[in-house]
Amino acid sequence: MSPDARIAVDAMGGDEGLAVMLAGVAHARRRFDGMRFFLVGDEERIRAGLANHPNLTAASEIVHAPDVVASDAKPSQALRRAKTTSMGVAIDLVKQGRAAAAVSSGNTGALMAMAKLSLRTMPGIDRPALAAMLPSLGETDTVMLDLGANTECDAKNLVQFAVMGAAWARTTLDLASPRVALLNIGTEDMKGTDIIREAAALLRAADHLPLTFAGFIEGDRISRGHVDVVVCDGFSGNIALKTAEGTARFVADLLKRAFSSSIRSKVGFLISKPATQLLRDHLDPNNHNGAVFLGLNGLVVKSHGGATEVGVAHAIGVAAKMVRDDLTRRITDDLAHFERQAAA
Repeated sequence: MSPDARIAVDAMGGDEGLAVMLAGVAHARRRFDGMRFFLVGDEERIRAGLANHPNLTAASEIVHAPDVVASDAKPSQALRRAKTTSMGVAIDLVKQGRAAAAVSSGNTGALMAMAKLSLRTMPGIDRPALAAMLPSLGETDTVMLDLGANTECDAKNLVQFAVMGAAWARTTLDLASPRVALLNIGTEDMKGTDIIREAAALLRAADHLPLTFAGFIEGDRISRGHVDVVVCDGFSGNIALKTAEGTARFVADLLKRAFSSSIRSKVGFLISKPATQLLRDHLDPNNHNGAVFLGLNGLVVKSHGGATEVGVAHAIGVAAKMVRDDLTRRITDDLAHFERQAAA
């Protein structure tokens, strides 16, 4: 990442407010030395908050934005106020080329609408997709997309998602030929909708791409680490993601209840504390925070609205790594290669 590159942070977005956002930026600054930021939002409040984070003062520039996108605002409402909201101004900094990426914990629908309208989709992409890294039992995390940006997709959209997800896996996970699978209700060739089967046929034929098509995968296998990229429409992906997050919380709460049920259980907890802490860290969404809008002419990262300081820092780290890896150019190159081969 260039020393001059800056990350634009929507300091006012998110459920936890300005204090957590600034703490997260300060945490990222400590973890990734040399990072610089635009802090976008109410200038007076941000300046007052920086008094608690002296390490950020020299590394940050405040960009005033008087308005905030409400968590329940409709995308159409947010678009009309894009030029005055912290979210809209952060994205505009990317459009202007002043910021290398934008990070927001605000309203997902509004962020998607603003980013798409302002940055536009890159050549060869019909629709951008929301992608994230999910924890797995494999040696690396698993890329999954789309997670809610597009509730309905055709076969061409799914193929484009596969190309973008594989490019992200190659750069972030350092994989030469990521294993890509389509989420389906079974692994047999005849299973699923016509759209999914058509997408599978296109991916099987695209053996010139830097990815390995692994066929279909069922929902219960996503976290096993058998594939590196899972592709689906946004409706299915969002349900799968929320189910996985709910299951993780269920397991954590169940363990907590079990270990507090008796004196013997409490002793057992003390003995197994290192293992349970490892499990908790692995399931903690803050340690995997940072979903990415792939397919835009600019980098935008969505942080979870309820993210902690650690979660915000992780999302900023995701943005910084994408900038370092020049992800937009890599996706553009892969798509251009795919279109040339398809035409031939």
